[in-house]
Formats: sequence, structure tokens, C-alpha cells
Amino acid sequence: MSVKYTQDHEWIAVAGDTATVGITDYALAQLGDLVFVEVPEAGRTLSKGDEAAVVESVKAASEVYAPVSGEVTEGNSAIADDPSTVSGDPAGSGWFFKMTLSDPSELDAMMDADAYKAYVDGLD
Repeated sequence: MSVKYTQDHEWIAVAGDTATVGITDYALAQLGDLVFVEVPEAGRTLSKGDEAAVVESVKAASEVYAPVSGEVTEGNSAIADDPSTVSGDPAGSGWFFKMTLSDPSELDAMMDADAYKAYVDGLD
């Protein structure tokens, strides 16, 4: 399974043509404690860059964007019911949605872990 990152601080873990999407530790640190999460419904078609989910924290409201194009196969209802799940494990049980990729080549433009760390280090 390969993991890629966006400049909007989403991660995407890909296995075959299936992907799991969430937000990074950096995004979580910027947001603070989450109080509301809205995830996309299964069957929704997303294009790369589309608003896919919404997060609200004590500091701000923000969108989670689709890092690639495809069809949502599952939204993580557990984080909608308990947003603190994201804070406890953003790269694990705090995932936002799963999708089937329609254009895997879109992954080529994304950052690997080392490139994302360098990108984030440049923001501080």
C-alpha cells in the first residue's frame, strides 16, 4: 500500500484501485479539537479537488478535498458520530472516506512522505 500527500494536507493510502483518504497530523494540529465532521455518502462521484467532507473545530471550519477522482465507496460514519476519533488516530481509524480511483495517474503528481515532510517544514 502506498501513501501519498497533498498540499491541502490530505493523505491517501492506495491499494490497487481502492483508496482511503484522511487528513494529516499537520492539518489536525492547525485545526485543534474537532467538534463536527461530515463525510461523503457512498456512491458520490468526486473529481480531483472537489470538496468531499467538512470538518469544524474550536478554531475553524475547513473542507477536505478529493485528492483524486473517483467514486466514494464508504464514508466513515464513526468519525461523524465521534469527531475525536480523528484526533486520536488521523492516519488510522480517523480516515474520512474510501473511494475507487477513476484515474490512478493523478497520484503521480502527489507527494511521498519525505516530500510532504519537507513541504510542511517549509511552512513553519
